[in-house]
Amino acid sequence: MNHRKSFFAKDNFITGVLLKTTALFCVVIMLFVSMPITAGATDSTKQQLENAKKAKEQTQGQLEDTKDDIAEMNEEKSSLQGQLNNLNSQLTEVSNNLESLEEQIGDKETEIENTLAELEAARNIEEEQYASMKKRIQFMYEKQNNMMLGMFFGANNFADFLNKNNYIEQLSAYDRKMFNEYVETRQLIEEKEAVLEQEREQLEDYKVKEQAEQSRVSGLVNQTSGSIKQYANDISDAEAKAQALEDQIKAQEADIKKLEAKLAEEMRMSRLAKNSTWRNISEVTFAEGDRYLLANLIYCEAGSEPYDGMLAVGAVVINRVLSSVYPDTVVGVIYQNKQFSPASSGRLALALADGKATAACYQAADEAMKGYSNVGNCVYFRTPVPGLSGINIGGHVFY
Repeated sequence: MNHRKSFFAKDNFITGVLLKTTALFCVVIMLFVSMPITAGATDSTKQQLENAKKAKEQTQGQLEDTKDDIAEMNEEKSSLQGQLNNLNSQLTEVSNNLESLEEQIGDKETEIENTLAELEAARNIEEEQYASMKKRIQFMYEKQNNMMLGMFFGANNFADFLNKNNYIEQLSAYDRKMFNEYVETRQLIEEKEAVLEQEREQLEDYKVKEQAEQSRVSGLVNQTSGSIKQYANDISDAEAKAQALEDQIKAQEADIKKLEAKLAEEMRMSRLAKNSTWRNISEVTFAEGDRYLLANLIYCEAGSEPYDGMLAVGAVVINRVLSSVYPDTVVGVIYQNKQFSPASSGRLALALADGKATAACYQAADEAMKGYSNVGNCVYFRTPVPGLSGINIGGHVFY
């Protein structure tokens, strides 16, 4: 390196020749590397764009599946709603039947009460009739002989005696008739009472059955309502998932648009870099502090890389300074928006504050600022990704 310096200093003519030769060599390199540079500058973004589109397709598939699930759950919910409406109708019918039965039971109970009252009255009559007949029978039994003697001796004639005897027989027949009628009435009342009691038991039993049916229908209504509620919750969750997927798709579409814009910009920058004019390193005037700034950027980007990797990073910065496409100062290139991540993340500021650059970083910065490049006219570098071609040095690919 010192030999080269002294050589440049001793002979201006030779220096001019070497500079022209170097410039010609750079042009030749650009001719050979121009196609890989364009491809390399866009392959990364193309790969990212392809991945983004695939991710969107997957999300779209998930969204379609979720929408199908929602449609199926809505159909099931509608079916359950129809069942619920039918069950509600059945429940209403059962309730109406129960109400009618309760009215009938009330009527029957009233009839039973009336029958019981009639029975009670009949029993009172029975007691009175029984007492009367008992008295008459007792009278007739005790006085029968006297009556017969009186009738026999008191009769004016035999015809009168027969008439009196016939009267007594009619009285006895009447008593027997009244008693038999009472017994028949009492039996009819008791039979009616038994029938009414049986009917009431039947009605009560039917009422219990109807109430059990009502409970069963109510249970089905509750169960169906619970299922509908569960489906409603599931549908709500699925709709929320679908909304999240739709939002995700929108975000992915936005990312795709950004990547498409970035790809277009990189392709434009590649074409511009290919067709732009390049200054000679001798035309660049470095400001005080450029060496310190460049060495610390090299430390942040390639501090753990081999020396060739450090030099390559420095060469990319200087290549941009030489290209008319980028800012023409080291400061402008390094702090250009969204170009070098250490500058935007604050790592470069910390390195500058602490003077982290090593001797190797300074050596690489010095060589790059003298115009030496081990990556030709490359103006990009990054960690390798599938589909990206370029010059691989250490952990970076330069393109």
